[in-house]
Amino acid sequence: MEYTTQMDAARKGIITKELASVAKSEGMDEQELRELVSCGQAVIPANKRHTCINPSGIGNKLRTKINVNLGTSRDWTDLEMEMDKVNSAVALGAEAIMDLSSFGDTQKFRRKLTSECPAVIGTVPIYDAVVYYHKALKEITAREWIDVVKMHAEDGVDFMTIHCGINKETAGKFKRNKRLANIVSRGGSIIFAWMEMTGEENPFYEYYDEILDICQEYDVTMSLGDACRPGCLKDASDISQIEELITLGELTKRAWEKNVQVMVEGPGHMPLDQIAANMKIQQTICGGAPFYVLGPLVTDIAPGYDHITAAIGGAIAASSGASFLCYVTPAEHLRLPDVNDVKEGIIASKIAAHAADIAKGIKGARDWDDAMSTARKKLDWEEMFKLSIDPEKARNYRETAKPEKEDTCSMCGNFCAVKNMNRILDGEIVSIYDE
Repeated sequence: MEYTTQMDAARKGIITKELASVAKSEGMDEQELRELVSCGQAVIPANKRHTCINPSGIGNKLRTKINVNLGTSRDWTDLEMEMDKVNSAVALGAEAIMDLSSFGDTQKFRRKLTSECPAVIGTVPIYDAVVYYHKALKEITAREWIDVVKMHAEDGVDFMTIHCGINKETAGKFKRNKRLANIVSRGGSIIFAWMEMTGEENPFYEYYDEILDICQEYDVTMSLGDACRPGCLKDASDISQIEELITLGELTKRAWEKNVQVMVEGPGHMPLDQIAANMKIQQTICGGAPFYVLGPLVTDIAPGYDHITAAIGGAIAASSGASFLCYVTPAEHLRLPDVNDVKEGIIASKIAAHAADIAKGIKGARDWDDAMSTARKKLDWEEMFKLSIDPEKARNYRETAKPEKEDTCSMCGNFCAVKNMNRILDGEIVSIYDE
């Protein structure tokens, strides 16, 4: 039986090789996963032309996945360094790579990713259009915006962020309801400026059905962009954000009518006490479509440490319903991240995702922690390194401050509670100062 997309196959009762692979990695029954994909509550982004992909499933009932943003900019065009970031991200377990390149030969880099990288690949066509056409923003035509979407699909991209929720109506409400930080989404600001200068409707909204036809042809997952995501705590959960979310809910249903898989993008900067409610609102408005969040960052005062502010928000978001965390690095708001920044961001996001999976009761999530606790009880340092989320860093910390005795660490020494409890419960004598 023929099918067009993973959603179409699932609705026809077909178990694709991608779905079977994801079910195996998740430890999930294939039919259970098929039903989730069929109703839109899980997606398997896998462009038909991305033949080297190791598919991942994204959905609230699956393990929380993380995405790594990278790509060139006008100030930093080193493609070799970007590929080093890609390889590092894959080695560290990132499930998705999003190419946000905004300068240079963007297609060459994009095609290299889809021909060599096993991770799910995402892009933002609106960035690339500005680079590709080499002309003033207001001179780009509606047709040209759509043509870039087609080009990315042909290049094998698995999911695309399309800023189709900020239509004329939403833009009008944004202008009437002033924000502290305005629009902080790069794609959102670009399409808003284009609409203001041309007086035309957002072409991604106006020609949405044509975009869906492209996505259906190549099985590209739509990632409905949140142009009005809050860029500071004061703007969180405001009229512009919620108005756009309502539009994205409508667009989600239209995509499902054409068997196109959908993720919905969300905040942004947001106080701790608003995160859970926002996750529930999205699930209601968007029918349970996977929610893809940037952070959320829970405070605005930590430049250089925003991987931590994002991990705090990400853990709460994922435990409350988000499915996909976009990592944030220590370089956020400051510069293009280097390879070490990428690592720090990935580790922070993976910790947040894992913590959320434990809270959600995802099958097998706690097993990792219990194994680590067993190794700690045994004072089995090699096993602890092996089980660490970052074995290299854990080993380096111990090596740079070696204890006097191998069965302790330089923090506690003979005061080690684990060592002393093991000995006393085994009937041995515990002595501290004279050992």
